[in-house]
Amino acid sequence: MAIKDTSVGIDFLTDFWTDRYLREYIPSGGSKVKFVSGKEGSGKTHTLQLLKEEAEALNYQTVFFSAKDIWLHDFKEVYLEVFRQVDLEKVLRGCAEHVIRAMGFSPEDLSEEEKFIDYLARKGESDPFTKRALRDELRSLFLKNPWLDNNFALCMVFLTGDLLGYPTIDVGTRELILSFLEADKSVKLSMLRAIGLSPTKINKTNARHMLRSLAETVHIAGYPGLYIAIDDLDVMLSKSGLVPLHYTKNRREDAYESIRGLIDDIDSMRYLWFVFGFERTMLDDEKIGIKSYQALWMRIQNEIVTERFNRFTDIADLDRLSASIYPPAAIVSLSELMALSSEEEESELHLVTEEEAKDILESARTGAYGVPYLVRLATFPGKEEQDGTL
Repeated sequence: MAIKDTSVGIDFLTDFWTDRYLREYIPSGGSKVKFVSGKEGSGKTHTLQLLKEEAEALNYQTVFFSAKDIWLHDFKEVYLEVFRQVDLEKVLRGCAEHVIRAMGFSPEDLSEEEKFIDYLARKGESDPFTKRALRDELRSLFLKNPWLDNNFALCMVFLTGDLLGYPTIDVGTRELILSFLEADKSVKLSMLRAIGLSPTKINKTNARHMLRSLAETVHIAGYPGLYIAIDDLDVMLSKSGLVPLHYTKNRREDAYESIRGLIDDIDSMRYLWFVFGFERTMLDDEKIGIKSYQALWMRIQNEIVTERFNRFTDIADLDRLSASIYPPAAIVSLSELMALSSEEEESELHLVTEEEAKDILESARTGAYGVPYLVRLATFPGKEEQDGTL
Protein backbone atom coordinates (compact mmCIF):
# COMPACT_ATOMS: atom_id res chain seq x y z
CA MET A 1 0.00 0.00 0.00
CA ALA A 2 1.31 3.47 -0.92
CA ILE A 3 2.33 5.79 1.93
CA LYS A 4 -0.28 8.31 0.81
CA ASP A 5 -3.00 5.69 1.32
CA THR A 6 -2.10 5.43 5.01
CA SER A 7 -2.07 9.19 5.58
CA VAL A 8 -4.79 11.23 7.24
CA GLY A 9 -4.68 14.99 7.79
CA ILE A 10 -1.02 15.54 6.90
CA ASP A 11 -2.03 16.02 3.26
CA PHE A 12 -3.11 19.53 4.36
CA LEU A 13 0.62 20.28 4.33
CA THR A 14 2.10 17.73 1.90
CA ASP A 15 -0.43 18.37 -0.89
CA PHE A 16 0.31 22.08 -0.64
CA TRP A 17 4.08 21.53 -0.71
CA THR A 18 3.71 19.08 -3.61
CA ASP A 19 1.75 21.63 -5.65
CA ARG A 20 3.83 24.69 -4.80
CA TYR A 21 7.29 23.13 -4.83
CA LEU A 22 7.37 19.79 -6.66
CA ARG A 23 4.98 20.86 -9.41
CA GLU A 24 5.75 24.57 -9.71
CA TYR A 25 8.78 26.09 -8.04
CA ILE A 26 11.48 23.41 -8.39
CA PRO A 27 10.86 22.48 -12.07
CA SER A 28 10.90 26.17 -12.99
CA GLY A 29 14.47 26.49 -11.70
CA GLY A 30 13.98 27.17 -8.00
CA SER A 31 15.67 25.50 -5.04
CA LYS A 32 14.52 25.35 -1.44
CA VAL A 33 15.43 24.12 2.05
CA LYS A 34 12.61 23.08 4.41
CA PHE A 35 12.49 21.58 7.90
CA VAL A 36 9.92 19.26 9.50
CA SER A 37 9.85 19.08 13.30
CA GLY A 38 7.73 17.56 16.06
CA LYS A 39 7.65 15.29 19.08
CA GLU A 40 8.65 11.66 18.83
CA GLY A 41 5.97 9.88 16.85
CA SER A 42 4.52 13.05 15.32
CA GLY A 43 4.97 11.77 11.77
CA LYS A 44 8.23 13.43 10.66
CA THR A 45 9.67 10.41 8.88
CA HIS A 46 6.26 9.59 7.42
CA THR A 47 6.03 13.13 6.04
CA LEU A 48 9.49 12.99 4.46
CA GLN A 49 8.71 9.59 2.92
CA LEU A 50 5.32 10.78 1.69
CA LEU A 51 6.97 13.74 -0.07
CA LYS A 52 9.51 11.32 -1.54
CA GLU A 53 6.67 9.18 -2.87
CA GLU A 54 5.01 12.26 -4.37
CA ALA A 55 8.32 13.33 -5.95
CA GLU A 56 8.85 9.89 -7.51
CA ALA A 57 5.31 9.99 -8.93
CA LEU A 58 6.30 13.26 -10.63
CA ASN A 59 9.49 11.65 -12.05
CA TYR A 60 12.00 13.27 -9.70
CA GLN A 61 15.27 11.67 -8.78
CA THR A 62 14.94 11.14 -5.02
CA VAL A 63 17.32 10.61 -2.11
CA PHE A 64 16.47 9.68 1.47
CA PHE A 65 18.86 8.99 4.34
CA SER A 66 19.27 9.42 8.08
CA ALA A 67 21.74 11.64 9.88
CA LYS A 68 22.35 8.58 12.05
CA ASP A 69 24.22 7.04 9.11
CA ILE A 70 25.92 9.97 7.34
CA TRP A 71 28.05 12.72 8.89
CA LEU A 72 26.62 16.20 8.33
CA HIS A 73 29.54 18.30 9.57
CA ASP A 74 31.38 17.75 6.26
CA PHE A 75 29.12 18.56 3.31
CA LYS A 76 31.26 16.33 1.13
CA GLU A 77 29.68 13.34 2.91
CA VAL A 78 26.21 14.66 2.09
CA TYR A 79 27.12 15.12 -1.59
CA LEU A 80 28.61 11.61 -1.76
CA GLU A 81 25.50 9.98 -0.29
CA VAL A 82 23.31 11.90 -2.74
CA PHE A 83 25.57 10.88 -5.62
CA ARG A 84 25.43 7.23 -4.50
CA GLN A 85 21.63 7.21 -4.40
CA VAL A 86 21.00 9.04 -7.66
CA ASP A 87 20.56 6.62 -10.58
CA LEU A 88 23.54 7.87 -12.58
CA GLU A 89 23.04 5.46 -15.47
CA LYS A 90 19.48 6.68 -16.00
CA VAL A 91 20.64 10.28 -15.76
CA LEU A 92 23.39 9.71 -18.33
CA ARG A 93 20.94 7.98 -20.67
CA GLY A 94 18.63 10.96 -20.31
CA CYS A 95 21.48 13.32 -21.18
CA ALA A 96 22.36 11.19 -24.20
CA GLU A 97 18.76 11.33 -25.40
CA HIS A 98 18.80 15.10 -24.91
CA VAL A 99 21.80 15.34 -27.24
CA ILE A 100 20.18 13.08 -29.84
CA ARG A 101 17.05 15.25 -29.91
CA ALA A 102 19.11 18.45 -30.04
CA MET A 103 20.76 17.12 -33.19
CA GLY A 104 17.40 16.56 -34.83
CA PHE A 105 17.04 12.81 -34.34
CA SER A 106 14.70 10.68 -32.23
CA PRO A 107 16.08 8.29 -29.57
CA GLU A 108 13.12 6.01 -30.29
CA ASP A 109 14.53 5.33 -33.77
CA LEU A 110 17.61 3.61 -32.36
CA SER A 111 17.40 -0.15 -31.99
CA GLU A 112 17.88 -1.68 -28.56
CA GLU A 113 21.44 -1.28 -27.22
CA GLU A 114 22.42 0.60 -30.40
CA LYS A 115 24.70 3.59 -29.85
CA PHE A 116 23.93 6.87 -31.58
CA ILE A 117 27.14 6.86 -33.62
CA ASP A 118 26.26 3.37 -34.92
CA TYR A 119 22.78 4.59 -35.82
CA LEU A 120 24.35 7.47 -37.75
CA ALA A 121 26.64 5.03 -39.56
CA ARG A 122 23.65 2.88 -40.43
CA LYS A 123 21.97 5.95 -41.87
CA GLY A 124 25.14 6.96 -43.73
CA GLU A 125 25.51 10.15 -41.68
CA SER A 126 28.60 9.48 -39.53
CA ASP A 127 30.69 11.96 -41.51
CA PRO A 128 33.29 14.29 -39.90
CA PHE A 129 30.86 17.22 -40.00
CA THR A 130 28.21 15.34 -38.01
CA LYS A 131 30.80 14.09 -35.51
CA ARG A 132 32.00 17.64 -34.99
CA ALA A 133 28.40 18.74 -34.47
CA LEU A 134 28.04 16.00 -31.84
CA ARG A 135 31.15 17.18 -29.98
CA ASP A 136 29.90 20.78 -30.16
CA GLU A 137 26.53 19.77 -28.74
CA LEU A 138 28.20 18.05 -25.79
CA ARG A 139 30.39 21.10 -25.13
CA SER A 140 27.39 23.42 -25.32
CA LEU A 141 25.28 21.24 -23.05
CA PHE A 142 27.89 20.81 -20.33
CA LEU A 143 31.10 22.84 -20.65
CA LYS A 144 29.32 26.08 -21.58
CA ASN A 145 26.70 25.66 -18.88
CA PRO A 146 27.50 28.24 -16.14
CA TRP A 147 25.64 26.17 -13.52
CA LEU A 148 28.12 23.29 -13.80
CA ASP A 149 31.49 22.94 -12.13
CA ASN A 150 34.05 22.62 -14.93
CA ASN A 151 35.44 19.26 -13.74
CA PHE A 152 31.93 17.86 -13.27
CA ALA A 153 30.95 19.14 -16.73
CA LEU A 154 33.96 17.48 -18.36
CA CYS A 155 33.11 14.20 -16.60
CA MET A 156 29.59 14.40 -18.03
CA VAL A 157 31.00 15.05 -21.52
CA PHE A 158 33.15 11.92 -21.24
CA LEU A 159 30.43 9.67 -19.81
CA THR A 160 27.61 10.90 -22.05
CA GLY A 161 29.82 10.82 -25.13
CA ASP A 162 30.76 7.24 -24.34
CA LEU A 163 27.08 6.28 -24.19
CA LEU A 164 26.53 7.95 -27.56
CA GLY A 165 29.53 6.13 -28.99
CA TYR A 166 31.51 9.28 -29.73
CA PRO A 167 33.87 10.35 -28.36
CA THR A 168 34.59 7.05 -26.60
CA ILE A 169 36.70 6.44 -23.50
CA ASP A 170 38.42 3.28 -22.31
CA VAL A 171 37.39 1.33 -19.22
CA GLY A 172 40.25 2.74 -17.15
CA THR A 173 39.28 6.33 -17.88
CA ARG A 174 35.64 5.64 -17.06
CA GLU A 175 36.62 4.09 -13.72
CA LEU A 176 38.88 7.05 -12.96
CA ILE A 177 36.09 9.54 -13.69
CA LEU A 178 33.65 7.67 -11.47
CA SER A 179 36.30 7.42 -8.74
CA PHE A 180 36.81 11.19 -8.93
CA LEU A 181 33.06 11.85 -8.68
CA GLU A 182 32.90 9.52 -5.67
CA ALA A 183 35.84 11.35 -4.03
CA ASP A 184 37.95 8.20 -3.94
CA LYS A 185 41.09 8.97 -1.94
CA SER A 186 43.21 6.80 -4.21
CA VAL A 187 42.79 9.26 -7.10
CA LYS A 188 45.94 11.32 -7.55
CA LEU A 189 46.02 14.84 -8.95
CA SER A 190 48.40 13.76 -11.70
CA MET A 191 45.81 11.22 -12.83
CA LEU A 192 43.23 13.99 -13.17
CA ARG A 193 45.60 16.13 -15.23
CA ALA A 194 46.21 13.21 -17.57
CA ILE A 195 42.56 13.17 -18.69
CA GLY A 196 42.17 16.95 -18.83
CA LEU A 197 40.56 17.63 -15.45
CA SER A 198 41.77 20.40 -13.16
CA PRO A 199 43.91 18.96 -10.34
CA THR A 200 41.27 19.51 -7.65
CA LYS A 201 39.55 16.88 -5.55
CA ILE A 202 36.05 17.07 -4.09
CA ASN A 203 36.13 18.47 -0.55
CA LYS A 204 33.86 20.20 1.98
CA THR A 205 34.51 23.54 0.26
CA ASN A 206 33.46 22.64 -3.28
CA ALA A 207 30.94 19.88 -2.48
CA ARG A 208 27.95 22.23 -2.72
CA HIS A 209 29.07 23.25 -6.22
CA MET A 210 29.28 19.58 -7.16
CA LEU A 211 25.78 19.02 -5.81
CA ARG A 212 24.54 22.01 -7.80
CA SER A 213 26.13 20.45 -10.88
CA LEU A 214 24.48 17.10 -10.17
CA ALA A 215 21.04 18.70 -9.81
CA GLU A 216 21.55 20.62 -13.06
CA THR A 217 22.57 17.43 -14.86
CA VAL A 218 19.53 15.60 -13.47
CA HIS A 219 17.34 18.30 -15.01
CA ILE A 220 19.19 18.13 -18.34
CA ALA A 221 18.40 14.41 -18.34
CA GLY A 222 14.69 15.21 -18.36
CA TYR A 223 13.80 15.04 -14.67
CA PRO A 224 11.98 17.94 -12.97
CA GLY A 225 14.63 18.02 -10.27
CA LEU A 226 16.24 16.34 -7.28
CA TYR A 227 14.44 15.75 -3.96
CA ILE A 228 16.70 15.12 -0.94
CA ALA A 229 15.31 14.19 2.49
CA ILE A 230 17.60 13.97 5.51
CA ASP A 231 15.99 12.61 8.67
CA ASP A 232 17.00 12.42 12.35
CA LEU A 233 19.01 15.64 12.66
CA ASP A 234 18.39 15.39 16.41
CA VAL A 235 21.06 12.65 16.56
CA MET A 236 23.51 15.56 16.83
CA LEU A 237 22.21 16.15 20.36
CA SER A 238 22.57 12.55 21.51
CA LYS A 239 25.01 11.86 24.33
CA SER A 240 24.63 8.09 24.14
CA GLY A 241 27.76 6.06 23.47
CA LEU A 242 25.62 3.63 21.47
CA VAL A 243 25.07 6.13 18.67
CA PRO A 244 27.43 5.18 15.76
CA LEU A 245 28.01 8.82 14.76
CA HIS A 246 28.74 10.77 17.91
CA TYR A 247 28.83 14.55 17.55
CA THR A 248 31.27 16.53 19.64
CA LYS A 249 30.60 20.24 20.19
CA ASN A 250 32.87 21.15 17.28
CA ARG A 251 31.32 18.61 14.91
CA ARG A 252 27.81 19.72 15.87
CA GLU A 253 28.65 23.37 15.19
CA ASP A 254 30.34 22.40 11.93
CA ALA A 255 27.12 20.59 10.95
CA TYR A 256 25.06 23.67 11.77
CA GLU A 257 27.48 25.76 9.72
CA SER A 258 27.21 23.29 6.85
CA ILE A 259 23.41 23.65 6.82
CA ARG A 260 23.76 27.42 7.15
CA GLY A 261 26.04 27.44 4.11
CA LEU A 262 23.54 25.36 2.15
CA ILE A 263 20.75 27.83 2.95
CA ASP A 264 22.91 30.78 1.90
CA ASP A 265 23.87 29.05 -1.36
CA ILE A 266 20.43 27.67 -2.20
CA ASP A 267 19.52 30.63 -4.43
CA SER A 268 22.58 29.87 -6.56
CA MET A 269 21.25 26.35 -7.22
CA ARG A 270 18.43 25.07 -9.42
CA TYR A 271 16.04 22.10 -9.45
CA LEU A 272 16.90 21.06 -5.88
CA TRP A 273 14.72 20.56 -2.79
CA PHE A 274 16.13 19.67 0.62
CA VAL A 275 13.79 18.62 3.46
CA PHE A 276 15.32 17.98 6.90
CA GLY A 277 13.50 16.19 9.72
CA PHE A 278 14.22 16.41 13.46
CA GLU A 279 12.57 16.03 16.86
CA ARG A 280 11.57 19.24 18.55
CA THR A 281 14.35 18.88 21.12
CA MET A 282 16.47 20.55 18.41
CA LEU A 283 14.33 23.65 18.95
CA ASP A 284 13.73 23.34 22.70
CA ASP A 285 17.34 22.78 23.77
CA GLU A 286 18.80 26.29 23.60
CA LYS A 287 22.25 25.16 24.77
CA ILE A 288 23.09 22.68 22.01
CA GLY A 289 20.07 22.80 19.69
CA ILE A 290 19.66 24.92 16.56
CA LYS A 291 19.06 28.09 18.57
CA SER A 292 22.58 27.75 20.03
CA TYR A 293 23.99 28.52 16.56
CA GLN A 294 22.57 31.95 15.82
CA ALA A 295 23.93 32.12 12.27
CA LEU A 296 21.64 29.19 11.38
CA TRP A 297 18.71 30.05 13.62
CA MET A 298 18.42 33.59 12.22
CA ARG A 299 17.95 32.12 8.74
CA ILE A 300 15.18 29.63 9.53
CA GLN A 301 13.18 31.03 12.45
CA ASN A 302 9.56 31.93 11.84
CA GLU A 303 9.43 35.62 12.70
CA ILE A 304 5.63 35.88 12.57
CA VAL A 305 3.55 33.21 14.29
CA THR A 306 -0.22 33.32 13.91
CA GLU A 307 -3.06 31.04 15.02
CA ARG A 308 -3.48 29.86 11.43
CA PHE A 309 -0.85 27.34 10.28
CA ASN A 310 1.37 28.87 7.59
CA ARG A 311 2.02 26.25 4.92
CA PHE A 312 4.83 28.36 3.44
CA THR A 313 6.75 28.12 6.71
CA ASP A 314 10.38 26.97 6.56
CA ILE A 315 9.97 24.96 9.78
CA ALA A 316 6.80 22.88 9.70
CA ASP A 317 5.86 22.13 13.33
CA LEU A 318 3.82 18.91 13.12
CA ASP A 319 2.75 19.20 16.76
CA ARG A 320 1.15 22.56 16.05
CA LEU A 321 -0.31 21.23 12.81
CA SER A 322 -1.83 18.24 14.62
CA ALA A 323 -3.96 20.55 16.74
CA SER A 324 -5.84 21.66 13.63
CA ILE A 325 -5.77 18.59 11.35
CA TYR A 326 -6.68 15.85 13.85
CA PRO A 327 -10.25 16.25 15.09
CA PRO A 328 -11.55 13.04 16.73
CA ALA A 329 -13.12 11.82 13.47
CA ALA A 330 -9.74 12.08 11.69
CA ILE A 331 -8.08 10.03 14.43
CA VAL A 332 -10.73 7.34 14.05
CA SER A 333 -10.02 7.30 10.28
CA LEU A 334 -6.27 7.10 10.90
CA SER A 335 -6.76 4.10 13.19
CA GLU A 336 -8.88 2.40 10.53
CA LEU A 337 -6.22 3.01 7.87
CA MET A 338 -3.49 1.62 10.12
CA ALA A 339 -5.55 -1.50 10.75
CA LEU A 340 -6.37 -1.88 7.06
CA SER A 341 -2.71 -1.69 6.04
CA SER A 342 -1.57 -4.08 8.78
CA GLU A 343 -0.92 -7.80 8.48
CA GLU A 344 -1.96 -8.40 12.09
CA GLU A 345 -4.85 -10.70 12.93
CA GLU A 346 -8.17 -8.92 13.46
CA SER A 347 -8.23 -10.10 17.07
CA GLU A 348 -5.00 -8.21 17.74
CA LEU A 349 -6.39 -4.90 16.47
CA HIS A 350 -8.42 -2.26 18.25
CA LEU A 351 -10.18 0.50 16.30
CA VAL A 352 -10.03 3.78 18.17
CA THR A 353 -13.40 5.27 19.18
CA GLU A 354 -14.19 8.99 19.17
CA GLU A 355 -14.01 9.13 22.96
CA GLU A 356 -10.58 7.48 22.89
CA ALA A 357 -9.59 9.91 20.14
CA LYS A 358 -10.28 12.83 22.48
CA ASP A 359 -8.00 11.26 25.09
CA ILE A 360 -5.28 10.79 22.46
CA LEU A 361 -5.50 14.46 21.48
CA GLU A 362 -5.11 15.52 25.10
CA SER A 363 -2.19 13.13 25.64
CA ALA A 364 -0.45 14.48 22.53
CA ARG A 365 -0.95 18.05 23.71
CA THR A 366 0.59 17.51 27.13
CA GLY A 367 2.79 14.43 26.69
CA ALA A 368 6.03 13.48 24.95
CA TYR A 369 4.57 11.69 21.90
CA GLY A 370 2.78 12.85 18.78
CA VAL A 371 -0.69 11.88 17.58
CA PRO A 372 0.26 9.23 14.96
CA TYR A 373 2.40 7.33 17.46
CA LEU A 374 -0.37 7.33 20.08
CA VAL A 375 -2.93 6.20 17.51
CA ARG A 376 -0.67 3.32 16.50
CA LEU A 377 -0.22 2.24 20.13
CA ALA A 378 -3.98 2.29 20.63
CA THR A 379 -4.69 0.41 17.39
CA PHE A 380 -2.12 -2.31 18.15
CA PRO A 381 -2.43 -2.73 21.96
CA GLY A 382 0.44 -4.58 23.58
CA LYS A 383 2.62 -4.39 20.48
CA GLU A 384 5.88 -2.45 20.86
CA GLU A 385 6.77 0.05 18.14
CA GLN A 386 9.57 -1.52 16.12
CA ASP A 387 9.68 -0.03 12.65
CA GLY A 388 10.77 3.48 13.63
CA THR A 389 8.83 5.09 10.79
CA LEU A 390 6.85 7.61 12.80
